[in-house]
Amino acid sequence: MLPFSQKPHSKFSFFKLLFWVSQLLVLSSGFELDESLTYIWPLPSEFTSGNETLAVDPTLSLSVSGKGGDLKILREGFERYKKIIFKHVSGVSIFEKLRGITSVYDISELRIIVNSDSEELQLGVDESYTLFVAKNDGKSIVGGATIEANTVYGALRGLENVLHWHIIDEQSFPLEVPTYPNLWNGAYTKWERYTVEDASDIVSFAKMRGIHVMAEVDVPGHAESWGAGYPDLWPSSSCREPLDVSKNFTFDLISGILSDIRKIFPFELFHLGGDEVNTGCWTSTPHVKQWLNDRNMTAKDAYQYFVLKAQEMAISKGWTPVNWEETFNAFAANLNPQTVVHNWLGPGVCPNAVAKGFRCIFSNQGVWYLDHLDVPWDQVYNAEPLEGINNVSEQNLVLGGEVCMWDEVADTSNVQQTIWPRAAAAAERLWSKREAVSARNITLTALPRFLYFRCLLNRRGVQAAPVTNKYARQPPTGPGSCYEQ
Repeated sequence: MLPFSQKPHSKFSFFKLLFWVSQLLVLSSGFELDESLTYIWPLPSEFTSGNETLAVDPTLSLSVSGKGGDLKILREGFERYKKIIFKHVSGVSIFEKLRGITSVYDISELRIIVNSDSEELQLGVDESYTLFVAKNDGKSIVGGATIEANTVYGALRGLENVLHWHIIDEQSFPLEVPTYPNLWNGAYTKWERYTVEDASDIVSFAKMRGIHVMAEVDVPGHAESWGAGYPDLWPSSSCREPLDVSKNFTFDLISGILSDIRKIFPFELFHLGGDEVNTGCWTSTPHVKQWLNDRNMTAKDAYQYFVLKAQEMAISKGWTPVNWEETFNAFAANLNPQTVVHNWLGPGVCPNAVAKGFRCIFSNQGVWYLDHLDVPWDQVYNAEPLEGINNVSEQNLVLGGEVCMWDEVADTSNVQQTIWPRAAAAAERLWSKREAVSARNITLTALPRFLYFRCLLNRRGVQAAPVTNKYARQPPTGPGSCYEQ
């Protein structure tokens, strides 16, 4: 999950807009809300609130206007979130029965104004929005809430989001590539593959939710699985990666892959990997070693040659290349200036990259690798992507940050509780004003909201683990309220 924006998007004006179903669950747990806090996660750019609690009608209707009012993305998004929000509401709630309340709702209509009819989803798309719940003559609520946004993606949720799909690695090549049909022979099994249609469906599904998909084809390392279908890609049968730099076939095949999947992935950024490249196979395989000697190249030279050649291919197909930080550390002076440097090994890389004019993505593994189970939520929350970058023009070169989940240690049985709720801690760091999340006592200002948000995820069917775990994805250590675990 990759929010590429440091800029706060949302602005709220509301009167404690809470759903009765939320209050019902609070009552049954014995937990009492701190009325001095606003239970929103992540914090919006600006918000003002009154002192009344409003009930929202589960049959909430939609009214749209503006140039983008008829977009399918908007209407489907409304119906989708309506089902999620009112998932546990049916007829008269227990909350109403306990208090003898007749079903009279303050908010029965959501009015959405979208100023543009564009559905283009690229880096930097305007996703700002304003939510307004108005009072009428100081006594009653007007019966509706209004969201105004410049684009349909702002109207959806006002958060810029990217799925970085590391789709291929040394263990498995699961993606169908029509030009080179034997590549997916490297999948674990024939049942664990993505057809072109599968991948296209995932991208379309994401777009309907305002999510970019950035694919990664990691070269030249992490590519042993490629040779299951095309053994000539290996330097030798006993030394299988990195990909054979000495053969034109290697680069012809990479070009074919990029041409085929360009039809699937329209997002402007494309990840070419380039990390953890052990060049030992190149120097120990006779024909590759001879190729290096004939060109008076070292293994490091060949690594640079490979990365730059792959970058040229991606650029020729209309992509901006993203590479892991090893490429910057090894030959920054020769990288294509369009390169986006993806930090992961440790701190200090983004400050160095932006000082040289490169854009950067922050993913310091010490705090934002979610497969590191011993990293608690507060360390995730306190990690600052702009640390050490004081120049405003250089800060603008930091596209944002990414929390990474590698599936060597997770599958469908535990991936949700490994990711959540810690990923949400990074979300507020990235999406809220820097002043709002820095230099504060997060135990008082953030923890209560974070606990509440985790319980909200649980109610919506997301298997988010307890916030206070010593290790991620562990179950609760004992009985207690969801809002205190």
